[in-house]
This record gives sequence, C-alpha cells and structure tokens, in this order.
Amino acid sequence: MLEPSNNDELPPIPPKRYFTIGEVGELCAVKPHVLRYWEQEFPQLKPVKRRGNRRYYQRQDVVLIRQIKSLLYDQGFTIGGARQRMSGAEEPAKTAVDSRLFADLIKDLEEVIAQL
Repeated sequence: MLEPSNNDELPPIPPKRYFTIGEVGELCAVKPHVLRYWEQEFPQLKPVKRRGNRRYYQRQDVVLIRQIKSLLYDQGFTIGGARQRMSGAEEPAKTAVDSRLFADLIKDLEEVIAQL
C-alpha cells in the first residue's frame, strides 16, 4: 500500500510490528475515539485484539488509516464515499466511457442534422 503524498507532515512510521491505539493516534494525527469509529465504518480496518480487548495495529493498518484520513479530511469525501473508494468500487472509469459514448452520439446527431 502506498501512503498518500499529502501525509508528508506526519511522522514516519517506525519499524515496529505492533502499535497501540495511542501510538497510531499520534502517527496519524487522529484521536483514538475516531480510530474506533473508523473500525466500524471501514471493514478493511481490523486491528488485532488481545488481552482485555486492547487493539494492536500493524504497519498496513497505519497506512490504511492515513489513506482514510486523507480521503475524509483532505479530499473531502464523505464516510460513504471514502468507504466506496477504499473498497475499489470506483466510478471514474465508467464515467470516462460514458462521456466518450455521449460525444460520439452527439457527433452522429450533428451529422444527421447537417444532412437534413
């Protein structure tokens, strides 16, 4: 997973295997209650839970959280839009195909009008 380019102001992720929710909050500039909420909203975000239901995040979780933060705070996505983007259900490719079809249809119609 690649980190979003606008996360340059965030500290680098240390080479550790597991991070506590507090550490992840500092690494991503997000409060722990927001991280717990995002766990409910984004199925990809599943930290390991150990003794006493304590959360332990791995490096890929931290990168994922930074991506979610970028989508929500920097790019202006809603939770639902960010969830769709993270699940890979993107529509831009379909829109590009539709716009080409419409352009071709308009061109054909203009040719018909010119002949009339």
